[in-house]
Order: sequence, then C-alpha cells, then structure tokens
Amino acid sequence: MADRIHVFTYKEGLLSRVAHDLRLHVEPRGIHVQRSGDEVSAELDARELAVDGVMRGSQLDGGALDGRDRGKILDTIRREILDTQRFAKIRFTGKAVARGDRELAVDGELELVGAWRPLSFVATREGRRIRARVTLRPSLWGIQPYKALAGAIRLQDRVTVELDLDDPE
Repeated sequence: MADRIHVFTYKEGLLSRVAHDLRLHVEPRGIHVQRSGDEVSAELDARELAVDGVMRGSQLDGGALDGRDRGKILDTIRREILDTQRFAKIRFTGKAVARGDRELAVDGELELVGAWRPLSFVATREGRRIRARVTLRPSLWGIQPYKALAGAIRLQDRVTVELDLDDPE
C-alpha cells in the first residue's frame, strides 16, 4: 500500500456557511520517508498537494467541487499560503522512539515555508504501517490564516495532518 498523507482545513467566519472544510492529500510521488534506527526524516513536495473534496462532518464529499474550484483552491494554496515557488519542500527530521509494542514517540522539527519549528506527536504501528494524526498551527511557521471577502470567510489557524505510511525500517 502506498504512503498516504491527508491534510484537513477548517473554515470559520461570518460567511463560513458558504465556505468548506476541505480534505487534501499529497500525491504518493511527492512523499519520501527514511528511517534508520531511531532517526527519521521525511520530505514532501508541496506542489504535489491535491484537493480530495469537501468534508461534511466526518464524511468526504468528493463531488462537491468541480475542476475549476479545485484548481482555484490549489492555486491559492500554492501562491498565497505555501508559496511553493520559493518553498517547494516540506521537511521533517527527528527521532521515533518505541514506547511499547505499538507506539512511537516522535520528536523533531518541521520545516514549512522556510521556517523550522519543533514538532512532537505519537504514532501507532499497525502491522507494517505507521499511522498518526497531528494538529498544526500554521501561524507558528509564519503562515497567517487565509481570508476572503474582507475576513468574512477565513481558515482557522488549525490544520490536521493524517499520516498512513509504510514502516521504512
């Protein structure tokens, strides 16, 4: 099974009813993970983000957006939020230390838009897969929440990243 990384964004604001919570993913060709002992590193190509669709509660509605809307969303992410022209890569480097049979305590640093910040989370081993759910505050990396219509629609300063990776060890 290929590595999968999903990214969830959350809306807020006066006109949030006309906006959408979104699920995106990184195309597998843009995911590179290495592990040697406790050392782990990962590199994602931010230009390989794709829009899966709209989240309605915990359900994905993959048909809620047409190709034009998906293109506009990706263009906004690439140009205005992540500036992938200058910062194409998202990197993580750190250690993953086993805590019992199934858990890994992961501590390291994440680079977004050229800024490195500490990041710690717990991952779970499930067979040959490693899974984790991490909540990030983009403003810690200098990424201000996206706003439209003079702030009546905006994204929360919260992004959830779900990892489902082949254990490279």
